[in-house]
Amino acid sequence: MQLQSGESATDMPDQKNHGILVINPNGNTQVNVLIQSAARRVLEADTVVTVMNPLNSPLSIEGPEDRRDAEPRAIRLLQNNPGYDAYMMACFDDIAIDAGRSFLEVPVVACVEAALIAARFQARRFTIITTVETMVPGIKKLLERFGLHRQCTVRAIGVGVAASANGSSHISERINSSIRAARNEDGAKAIILGSAGLCGRARELSILHRLPVIDSIEAALIQTETYSRTRAFSAHPRHLSSSRMLSGT
Repeated sequence: MQLQSGESATDMPDQKNHGILVINPNGNTQVNVLIQSAARRVLEADTVVTVMNPLNSPLSIEGPEDRRDAEPRAIRLLQNNPGYDAYMMACFDDIAIDAGRSFLEVPVVACVEAALIAARFQARRFTIITTVETMVPGIKKLLERFGLHRQCTVRAIGVGVAASANGSSHISERINSSIRAARNEDGAKAIILGSAGLCGRARELSILHRLPVIDSIEAALIQTETYSRTRAFSAHPRHLSSSRMLSGT
């Protein structure tokens, strides 16, 4: 497994070993470390993962301005690093997804889609826990696009991505409080951790709250690995609407 930051990969993975490129669109290398740890937890030992983030990208993507800055940098990384079996965008957004699917002939996996697919297998109602309030409107738009806005609510813990990734001590109680509210007020039967900064907490939270907690990074890694191994992309051409896949229409 490889961990790398920068504008291009110096060592391409052995294509026989299911090479995956994970792009973290923000400039926080601590998030890269969380992604690498998640890959070690959930992927097969022979799956080669390279994790990269753009140089000079915002430290956290927490609003439209950050997104406008980060997206072209993320697209450039996709363009400059061809040849992988599959790609994953490690951001709870649709940054660079449509662009990447327009020129790459292999799967480009989005954390939002991956987590929503996983949640629909486990519950009829679920809640996304994200970092800051400025992320909520964009996530709600994605839920409308996928036809899941009546099944899924969104709550923010009020802590930025960078602070979440650093594991600040006060974050756990905010997450727990949000999950309790989601269960008691929203009727949620499953929880999605909707930020790379929250990666690595799902198992502990699931045990504590006694309901499924889905780590969006882990869900996306697992799906990306599956696509890289099976070439399932050939059965799902890129012009097939992801919203139709998710809504079942």
